[in-house]
Amino acid sequence: MDDKFSFFCRLLWKGNWFIQEKSCKILSMIVSSSERPTAHETATSNGASNSKKEITTTDEVFKGLIEWLSTQLKKPSHPTRSVPTAISSLSALLKESSARSLFVQEDGVKLLIPLITPVSNQQSIQLLYETCFCVWVLSYYEPAIEYLATSRSLPRLIEVVKGSTKEKVVRVVVLTLINLLNKGTFGAQMIDLELPQVVLNLKGQAWSDEDLIEALNQLEQGLKDNIKKLSSFEKYKQEVLLGHLDWSPMHKDPIFWRENITSFEEHDFQVLRVLITILDTSNDPRTLAVTCYDLSQFIQCHPAGRVIVNDLKAKGRVMKLMNHGNTEVTKNALLCIQRLFLGAKYASFLQV
Repeated sequence: MDDKFSFFCRLLWKGNWFIQEKSCKILSMIVSSSERPTAHETATSNGASNSKKEITTTDEVFKGLIEWLSTQLKKPSHPTRSVPTAISSLSALLKESSARSLFVQEDGVKLLIPLITPVSNQQSIQLLYETCFCVWVLSYYEPAIEYLATSRSLPRLIEVVKGSTKEKVVRVVVLTLINLLNKGTFGAQMIDLELPQVVLNLKGQAWSDEDLIEALNQLEQGLKDNIKKLSSFEKYKQEVLLGHLDWSPMHKDPIFWRENITSFEEHDFQVLRVLITILDTSNDPRTLAVTCYDLSQFIQCHPAGRVIVNDLKAKGRVMKLMNHGNTEVTKNALLCIQRLFLGAKYASFLQV
């Protein structure tokens, strides 16, 4: 590694915070402003060895710097300055694909999530903006998106966009949501988290940033397209496969059950089997209550519902939940058992 780089890299790990912070800022400025050699420059015979050396040097600095920044987010050296310094540097460095890769390898994505939270004072707003900027840049990188999908990043981003009046914060979050919209189950989750209404509310505010207004229009159209693309049953299926159910409107919508009951037969009753598995695997009372209710709806609406649910050995699992400590669970477990014993013809009068 070049002496001018290695000197500052060594200083990062010294005990004096002032030296650490200044070394971090200097390295970040040097690396983020460095021009990476092009393929043509690398292939040029006269400069081949120099280009290779420059690549190696820059990558080594990236690696050492990203490692130190991730460490500051995990175990801050300074009680108030470590996190803002690390986030500020990352917002510049993560524009580079190699830095994004190294940051994901350091398990850094999950370290950003707790920092995505609504704030009010100016210093915290800047930290929030730079954090959201990092997430936005990472939303272009598939391995990072996988980490975002398994965290609570989406609800946090939506809470920020609902509560922030700072245009730059709202803009960068909206751009992130646009990037994530068609990735995996993000689209379905956005709809369940009532993002379309949030966007509608945001559009009603007087923003001066034309880029933000354009981004809001793009997100609104993307959500509309997503709703059209996802049928009611597809949204329901996504919710079940995620294993976390809530009282979204479709669960108690008789039209949903009437129009989609045969869809439960797809792939050898896959969705129904997952529902029954949730009774064993979930510890969330709301999820268990909704699952019991949905099973009771299937029994009521499917011509062979009672026989199918019995064949899949659901009765014993539901009966155990009748002794659950949560009244919402026991109430819906009882409804399910009543419909299971009485069948659709005699249990149609039972309501929650």
